[in-house]
Amino acid sequence: MLAHSSIVMIEARMPSTRAMKIICSILCLLVLASNLWTMRNWTERTGVYDDICYLRQAHLFQRFGLGGFDTNITRDDDQYFATLAREIGYPAWDDQARAPCHTPIGDKHVIQYPPGTGLALSFFPAGFQRVPLYAVANFVIFLVATLAIWSARSRRATAGAGVIGMAAIYFMVNPSKASSSMAPTMIVCAVVGYLTAILANAAERSRRLTAAVLIGLLLGLAVSFRLPNLFLSAGYFIVLLGIAVRSKASRDIWRFSAFGAAYLLGLMPTLIANAINAGNVLATTYGAVDATPPDFSLSIAREYFTDMQGALILLTATWTIVALASNVQKTAASIVAINLAPNLAFFLTHPISTPYYLMPLAMQCLWTLLFSYLNDPRHENGGPRDVAIGTKAAKNH
Repeated sequence: MLAHSSIVMIEARMPSTRAMKIICSILCLLVLASNLWTMRNWTERTGVYDDICYLRQAHLFQRFGLGGFDTNITRDDDQYFATLAREIGYPAWDDQARAPCHTPIGDKHVIQYPPGTGLALSFFPAGFQRVPLYAVANFVIFLVATLAIWSARSRRATAGAGVIGMAAIYFMVNPSKASSSMAPTMIVCAVVGYLTAILANAAERSRRLTAAVLIGLLLGLAVSFRLPNLFLSAGYFIVLLGIAVRSKASRDIWRFSAFGAAYLLGLMPTLIANAINAGNVLATTYGAVDATPPDFSLSIAREYFTDMQGALILLTATWTIVALASNVQKTAASIVAINLAPNLAFFLTHPISTPYYLMPLAMQCLWTLLFSYLNDPRHENGGPRDVAIGTKAAKNH
């Protein structure tokens, strides 16, 4: 009795849910402001080969429009890339045959990376591209975090959303600043996490279909920012296909087909770039070293799981297991669980060169689990109702 009274008194002294939302929103805003303050000192020249190649891709789009998909090094007749390479101290800056992050394919040397990051950078003025791209990404993540905070129905859920939101905004500077490809990728991960909650929990069939189409399109586009983002779609394909096969209902088959078609549409920039630069839509512009990863080793796994991204993956895996075991947010948790397998299988064969390889997976999973928890109808009505896609409750709409 005394313990119960103490708990009641402690809860009475805690801020109200609305006050908690305001506090968490302000804290997220402060992290955002801190990021922007840090970014004021960033320059276009990071000394990393990846970033100058993304800038070259952006320059090609600004110079040639859609013709920028062709990245043959011979198009550097204005010495733009040679100048960038010289500025970061690359010794063979004037030798096009030895241009960094370019792959020899036939008689051409082409950028190995897909075109999306360069295309995103091309929307900003030359000489001031990296900072505004990250600023836009920071603002989007802040808005998604605020949406999560104000979607919470309790103080505990609000606090959890606030913690994840603040961490996600902070991660936009550390470690995501290591590669320009991470800025648009993290936007996709956050928005897809929100849409997955609609896909899993919305009662209206039209909303679930719209969410499936948007998720497919965004995940397809994500491949053009960073090729390993291809694995972020595995859980969606398998879960949506499984539901369609199990139910045999036309709406579930149509949802899976619409997701696949949207995904293919999102892949078009990457496929076009492959066709132009590698000669085939399914051919890779990466060299043999990158296309053939080393075997799995415990030392590589140890590198990841002693790093921050490893801790995030363990948190995600634990949350997923709890959700599946308690039959809470089961559709979203199934997507996350399946996504973890191919992503880990791929990355645990790649030694950590920079500490961000697993961050897209970690953040997509955390946003998905968070929004699915916040939007679970059981938290609104207090009952065990489950309107996950393919369930009886969903069939009534």
